[in-house]
Amino acid sequence: MNFNENSNITIFKHPLIQHKISKLRDKNTSTKEFRQLVEEIAMLEGFEALSDLPLEQVEVETPLEKTMAPHIAGPKLAIVPILRAGLGMVSGILALVPNARVGHIGMYRDEETFIPHPYYCKLPKPIDKRLIVVTDPMLATGGSAIDAIDQIKKEGGKHIKFMCIIAAPEGLEALSKAHPDVEIYVGCLDRELNENAYICPGLGDAGDRIFGTK
Repeated sequence: MNFNENSNITIFKHPLIQHKISKLRDKNTSTKEFRQLVEEIAMLEGFEALSDLPLEQVEVETPLEKTMAPHIAGPKLAIVPILRAGLGMVSGILALVPNARVGHIGMYRDEETFIPHPYYCKLPKPIDKRLIVVTDPMLATGGSAIDAIDQIKKEGGKHIKFMCIIAAPEGLEALSKAHPDVEIYVGCLDRELNENAYICPGLGDAGDRIFGTK
């Protein structure tokens, strides 16, 4: 699959994102620095992913006069991290849109079958009126992302974007095919999944490295 020709996939080439991802990969990067890098990458990706937020003109008063100025329109953005690693990306997006609402979707992966199993879903209301950004640092098989977006759509979510830091070709293709209406933003496309469904070269377990449980 030629991802560069797929209209719903954006793979970032920005040197700052690439540099920070390289630092994430280093096994010697500390928990504190890893967490900070994840936040910074999420902010950089979010800057591009949110470039189509709708605007409306509202009146503001400057020190000199009243004027009409653009403000973000409509219900507030919803950020929905896939627990637990997706939490690490939330603060980076909130730095851009502090008034965004935050939902949560919980998934755990069967270590033998690699199949994701949902255990929690709490979304801001009204979810059908909001732009929803789903976050997960790693898109491996794509199963968790596909199931999370399935749940959001069942709850009425319509305008959905997905943001990750690294992705395997297998997971990116699966997610794109399962949800062709979802815009997908990827920091870096890695080589492949190994026999244990880990992304290679990857960066290890993002959740363990964010929360210091490795």
